[in-house]
Amino acid sequence: MNLTRFPRARFAHLPTPLEPAPRLGAALGIDLWVKRDDCTGLAGGGNKTRKLEFLLGEALEAGADTLITQGAVQSNHVRQTIAAAARFGLACEVILEDRTGNRAPDYVGSGNVLLNRLMGGGMRTVSADTDMNAAMAELADKLRAEGKRPYVIPGGGSNSTGALGYVDCALELAGQANNMGLKLDRMVTATGSAGTHAGLVAGFAVSGADLPVLGIGVRAPKEKQEANVFKLAVETAGRLGHADRVTREQVIADCDYVGAGYGLIDQGVVDALALAARTEGLLFDPVYTGKALKGLIALSKAGAFRGETVVFLHTGGAQGLSGYHGELEAALA
Repeated sequence: MNLTRFPRARFAHLPTPLEPAPRLGAALGIDLWVKRDDCTGLAGGGNKTRKLEFLLGEALEAGADTLITQGAVQSNHVRQTIAAAARFGLACEVILEDRTGNRAPDYVGSGNVLLNRLMGGGMRTVSADTDMNAAMAELADKLRAEGKRPYVIPGGGSNSTGALGYVDCALELAGQANNMGLKLDRMVTATGSAGTHAGLVAGFAVSGADLPVLGIGVRAPKEKQEANVFKLAVETAGRLGHADRVTREQVIADCDYVGAGYGLIDQGVVDALALAARTEGLLFDPVYTGKALKGLIALSKAGAFRGETVVFLHTGGAQGLSGYHGELEAALA
């Protein structure tokens, strides 16, 4: 599989480690490994860095001088996009969506928001009923009228260009497991904007690695999430000339652990964060990895992975923990 024909700006710390998590695995009753994509390096790392290598490659090739993107108030994607812009001397304009209604000072001013300001990103917040794609298009038109050359990055970096980053991750993981003599039975990841999940499905399908991927949903209902992932996985595999290798059966999402909604945490999420921290010293985030781990814990205890070796994708996000300081402090008391 040849990814070199796609423009790419290389700045991620790759390959990321593939590590055993014996104490956390023992607590769940499974053989557990963690793919450490929290270690990709850009402004604290996270899964969006892999996507941004390909997105920035396109932007730089097109002569862009400004990046535009969108996300929730405590978006990890926004943090990494602003960091990538700073790395290459580009401006970055961001539209933040108030998805949670949380007005707490730590949520609206700390965590990722504080880091965004530190790195110089231009931010404005809009209501949850805003058409975010239309808002970005309007902003891009405004900047073009001012003589600027914007490049628009979708939320989560989740289009077929960004998903190539997780095709690359699938190849990287398969190579690591092979070199270690490690037989993996399943991969588990948070699934939200769909790019990470779709890239993994496409990468494993096109390469023939045949590793099932279970996405633990953080926002949308199961039917909608699987449809979004499947569509993007087919598009991504199509970029590689093999759209037919992705089947609907390869796309599996369990969306029973979203809780009250996107970005809203509950005691199960806090318990999952504490378990990872206290057994392995791993810092997960409340929005994505925390909910995915909440699901992994429940499914493991129900016997879903009995006899399997499972790899959990750590997509980063610990930089947002302080944005939930008040809620975490109360739940940990």
